[in-house]
Amino acid sequence: ASCRILRCNSEFVAATVHLSGGGDAALSSDSAYCSALRSYSLCTKRMARPCRGDLAYHSAVQGIEDLLIQHRCPRAGPTARPWPRPQGAVSGDACLYERSFVIREGRAPEYRHCSVFGDPHIRTFSDDFHTCAVQGAWPLIDNDYLYVQVTSTPASHGTHHTVVTKITIIFKSWRQCTDQQLYQAELDHVPAAFADGSQWSGERRGRRVLTVRTDSPGRHAEIRAAYIGTLLVVRQSGRSLGLSVRSPRGVLEAFHPDHDLQLCVWGCPASHRVDVLRPPPQAAGAAEAHCAALLPTRDVYYHACVFDLTASGDLNSSGAAVAALLDARSMTGSGQGVHLLPVAAAGPAGPQPPLVPLSMLGVLGGAWITCC
Repeated sequence: ASCRILRCNSEFVAATVHLSGGGDAALSSDSAYCSALRSYSLCTKRMARPCRGDLAYHSAVQGIEDLLIQHRCPRAGPTARPWPRPQGAVSGDACLYERSFVIREGRAPEYRHCSVFGDPHIRTFSDDFHTCAVQGAWPLIDNDYLYVQVTSTPASHGTHHTVVTKITIIFKSWRQCTDQQLYQAELDHVPAAFADGSQWSGERRGRRVLTVRTDSPGRHAEIRAAYIGTLLVVRQSGRSLGLSVRSPRGVLEAFHPDHDLQLCVWGCPASHRVDVLRPPPQAAGAAEAHCAALLPTRDVYYHACVFDLTASGDLNSSGAAVAALLDARSMTGSGQGVHLLPVAAAGPAGPQPPLVPLSMLGVLGGAWITCC
């Protein structure tokens, strides 16, 4: 119980998960990576006695040695600074966000919803909708409380069709409410536990403030962070991962101006939005029929379903849009604003306007309205 090597592992991942770039940025990243490695090494040295004989511990020690050599890191030098932990004692219901907000403001918090699913498609906190041509690791959320990153890889060799195959979530330390926690999910492995093996962290007035549970072991995880009023749902649909988030506006807006790349806040960069991808008509027709049976409303979830099905040819891919819509219904509360429709579909009752072409799914960017 006293061997906390998994905590060392989590701290190393937290210190390096955001490092990327080329040129001068790469040099800076290498320096930061070496600092993180030295911190990792110090953490393992502190665990030498309680972790004696632990396989994970000895694997970590050997791995650090290999990485120090591989990256030509000096063994002496600066170490990574831990992520800042706000100081000050907490009292009352401070670790229960919604309760403390109601007491302080006299009303419930304003919640916002974001999701990523399929090829991947992004519904932002502002209800914009983008289809993204992205590969590699991209941050969804990066604020004072939470860091969420998704990794996209090609769905198959030689294709531009990408899917989310890894999700990393870091819950930053917050006063006496909770220590830093790391959650990671990969394709075919959606654990109902944090990286250190625990299923909860922090307790206040008899209530656990950070928990993870599952309804479908290995394919679904629900994480509740009561201290920031945030709910995250990770699930696997077909051969891709999806993530849905519900968070108070005050939490998701608490970030430094330097954190200007957050897909859940601003959507995909313009240069990475899909603008042309016209499927063969016969394939589109079959996909439209299949998706219409699952998603009768011709909203962005229906279009995303058709997009994914024609791109992958896998009927199971349609489950991603269905699951994302179900999450949106549960996370947006009253049901108002669940569906996002193309602007052309808005207006008074009358003749049905033409559908937005599938090839325009990513071009419209924020040109969607909430409905129903």
